[in-house]
Amino acid sequence: MRKATVRRTCAALAAVTSLALAATACGGTTKEDVKNEGGAAASAGKADPNAETKKGLTVGFLPKQVNNPYFTTADKGGEKAVKELGSTYKEVGPSSATDTAGQVSYVNTLTQQQVDAMAVSAQDPGALCTALKQAMKNGIKVVTYDSDTTPGCRNAFISQASAEDLGRTEVQLLAEQIGYKGEIAILSAAQTATNQNTWIEFMKDELKDPKYKDMKLVKVAYGNDDAQQSFQQTQGLLQEHPNLKGIISPTTVGIKAAAQYLSGSKYKGKVRLTGLGTPNDMRKYVKNGTVEAFELWDPAKLGELAARTAVALASGQITGQEGETFEAGAMGEYTIGKDGVISLGKPTVFNAGNIDQFDF
Repeated sequence: MRKATVRRTCAALAAVTSLALAATACGGTTKEDVKNEGGAAASAGKADPNAETKKGLTVGFLPKQVNNPYFTTADKGGEKAVKELGSTYKEVGPSSATDTAGQVSYVNTLTQQQVDAMAVSAQDPGALCTALKQAMKNGIKVVTYDSDTTPGCRNAFISQASAEDLGRTEVQLLAEQIGYKGEIAILSAAQTATNQNTWIEFMKDELKDPKYKDMKLVKVAYGNDDAQQSFQQTQGLLQEHPNLKGIISPTTVGIKAAAQYLSGSKYKGKVRLTGLGTPNDMRKYVKNGTVEAFELWDPAKLGELAARTAVALASGQITGQEGETFEAGAMGEYTIGKDGVISLGKPTVFNAGNIDQFDF
């Protein structure tokens, strides 16, 4: 594992998930342009910053997909924090990253089990809302992490980094690698993924800058955070667009699958690839020249912050209102932003010069 100083830097900066991930990508950054149905992050009562941290709580984690390396890492971070805080951790979730109905069912299950709080990475921004609102009516605190719902359906959202930072920096990374010239494509997760779509909108906006006038986005493909589908979509992109110069994949499953395809093809070193991935997934592709640079946050820290926020909510220390602050253990103090968003930090760029300093 990387040194403590490096870990602190990563926690402050943040580095892909969105991996098997962190296989998945990274999933979900704050969706600043999604309007809250109720006008503000869901909350009840008044915060007491001096309230004691409750022990003996039950905190449920519901990732987009269980057995996904990204969420396994994130949720282990959450489990560690929950146990350190003297409470009980449990994880449930679908085996498919596109099983929205399954996620709804698991929300209902956690509600029926009367957990004190739940941390959810939403497959869809609206599909879980009815179930999550029912959970909150039952007194359960709801935190989303990695991928958000609409703000009125939870108390707080833990964002990996600013959606704008993630979207724009991925374009910037790829542009530098292809000399600001040529056709590019995006290999995303599911078409409904909140975080993915938010990042892609910022990518498109970044491309409007005159300095990218010689770059053209020719297609957005979807691999549904499935390794085989993402591999096939990469192959299809290159067959459909033989002049493609670069691919951005803002999902850990997608970038790894794309790197695997490129590494064994005639396009290795010719078609550039960047996006969101984990150092452990991408190390060999950086070292063999398939990938020059990519970015991400530390998913374990994301899960830890989700857990600490959930316990702070259940303890009455915060309600999810803008401006509230709380202590997240060794991670330091965090302030809740607009619409209940809490940002982990800025993404970290990984390349041949620093990738061996990280182990996740």
